[in-house]
Amino acid sequence: MSVMEIDLQHLKKTYKNISTSDYVTAVQDVSLHIPSNTIFGIIGKSGAGKSSLVRLVSLLERPDSGEVLYDGERVDTLSGKALIERRRKSGMIFQNFNLFSSRNAAQNIAYPLEICGVSKSTIHSRVEELLDLVGLSDRASAPVSTLSGGQKQRVAIARALANKPDILFCDEVTSALDPQTTQSILNLIREIQKKMNLTVVMITHQMEVVRDACTQVAVVNNGLVVENGSVEDIFMHPKSDVTKDFLSHLNQNVQEEGKNFVRWSTGGGKYILRFHDTLTDQPIISDIAKKFDITFNIRAAGIQPVQENKVGTLVMDFDGEAAELAKAIAYLQENGVIVEEEK
Repeated sequence: MSVMEIDLQHLKKTYKNISTSDYVTAVQDVSLHIPSNTIFGIIGKSGAGKSSLVRLVSLLERPDSGEVLYDGERVDTLSGKALIERRRKSGMIFQNFNLFSSRNAAQNIAYPLEICGVSKSTIHSRVEELLDLVGLSDRASAPVSTLSGGQKQRVAIARALANKPDILFCDEVTSALDPQTTQSILNLIREIQKKMNLTVVMITHQMEVVRDACTQVAVVNNGLVVENGSVEDIFMHPKSDVTKDFLSHLNQNVQEEGKNFVRWSTGGGKYILRFHDTLTDQPIISDIAKKFDITFNIRAAGIQPVQENKVGTLVMDFDGEAAELAKAIAYLQENGVIVEEEK
């Protein structure tokens, strides 16, 4: 299966509010490169413009201006049969599954093949292959109403893969699922991406999804991409306020094996310290307490696995003379710790 890179150049999209007749610019001059054969996250809060952006990227809508290119070829100007053929090479998975209640699991997966005129024998073998891929071989004849949320999303994933797409769009695919099921679905998408060399574009408002599934991410706010880069870099060097806010709420008071972040004090927390890899195992805070005449109070702490590395976060307060505090912070920075001071 071929891989596909995506380039967005100065995309803009404006909608008219029917009730007020006002115009709202949902996507503002967005330029972005989505590499092939990777899981790329687009994260933003409700109303940030991420869903509008993905509708342009997936060719469900045309931009008012700008260009969408797949492997260097412009595709936003396609129409008619060419547009239909290009859309069929993309898979889409939705938050609410969008399955046919009148069809069982296998029949739902078969649907996109049926409308493409694929032979019954080919459909049968392809559906069996996909059911096995998503771990539902024993549920082929199960009515949709008898499936759990996680099973429904597995059927939806299999259906999205039926026509062997080169791009897979995932629109809030875990928002309706519990944490354990979310993890199993993200694991499945990662496995499928590696096996099929897919370009996966994952739209989400959950930083946990970005952390656990994506290799690169773009942060969207008010229709703009406010920052983008590798997930590890975004975790270590968040630049925008919206990214910092996402990280500050990541897994607060949630404890999973290897993914702990706990806040035990609602007050304070003037300084945020970020560090990675071997520093997560070093007693660097104890070191500064011994070296400098300061005291400290840790308000929250945690270590997050990001790709192949670990990223640690401490939310804390320091107390001491300004000169000693400056020396301590300089020492931390010299030893690879990123220090952010809340204003």
